[in-house]
Amino acid sequence: MEYRHTPVLLAEVTQQLSLHDGSIIVDCTLGGAGHAKRIAERIAPTGILVGIDQDDAALSAAADTLRLGQQAVLIKGNFGNLDEVLVEAGIPYADGFLFDLGVSSPQLDVRGRGFSYHEDVPLDMRMDASSSQPTAAAIIDSYSELDLARILRDYGEERWATRIAAFIVAARARHPIETTAELVEVIKAAIPASARREGPHPARRTFQALRIEVNGELDALERGLRAAIRWLAPKGRIAVISYHSLEDRIVKRIFAENARGCVCPPDLPVCRCGNSPVLRIVTRKPVVPTTAEIEENPRARSAKLRVAEKLAESST
Repeated sequence: MEYRHTPVLLAEVTQQLSLHDGSIIVDCTLGGAGHAKRIAERIAPTGILVGIDQDDAALSAAADTLRLGQQAVLIKGNFGNLDEVLVEAGIPYADGFLFDLGVSSPQLDVRGRGFSYHEDVPLDMRMDASSSQPTAAAIIDSYSELDLARILRDYGEERWATRIAAFIVAARARHPIETTAELVEVIKAAIPASARREGPHPARRTFQALRIEVNGELDALERGLRAAIRWLAPKGRIAVISYHSLEDRIVKRIFAENARGCVCPPDLPVCRCGNSPVLRIVTRKPVVPTTAEIEENPRARSAKLRVAEKLAESST
């Protein structure tokens, strides 16, 4: 299947990154290069685009898309290891970073990846299919009932986490749960029928939780954002598109921490902490898609864009 991905909030991202000829921009979630193509056009002819992705199919598709005159460096890697990736890229700093989080449309749509609960394929869910990290099936098979419940509750915000975990443990005692369809049946059995009549697909939250656990997404996001702030040039910007509350909370917290100045008690006459802000938060409220964009691309519905700018006087 052709790797097609409709970029979310494309105009807003392009505007917020303040792109110009000569900029060095890092797209930490390259995908099919939907955002990267527009960025590359805006920073040409002397700018540098660094595109990072851990999915071989995405990198291959991006290489075909980015057939422009500008310099582009495409690297296989995880943005959680951003320091190492940017050293490999050979850039001294970056004028902008883009993080478009979560699973991409092609990863959901291409059969066999195990991200979708609408098909019957092996439970994989690794964004880098060539890696040696445990698959979702391995996690289902080996984690304790308490750990499974914790993952579903913390990463999926699943109301029925404890019950689903118990049903998984009981089912795997009879035979291994190896496919997406087998897991969906267990989840449906665990959630009372009255709770399944309304709302999203009953497996959605469990699949989200397992995907986050398999790929270490939240830890990688925190490490990647903090590294991006270090690499960002004065007046450079970080733009982050998140799709669920767990990601958005992390982005909001890290931006707020780095935008905070003195944290001394208010009754101290002189600042002793020496803390100074590193970032200026550009979007006090997240930017969300227009009604027209959501109608054209329903997967944009939950997207939130937050942007922060590196302060010129920052020494971080």
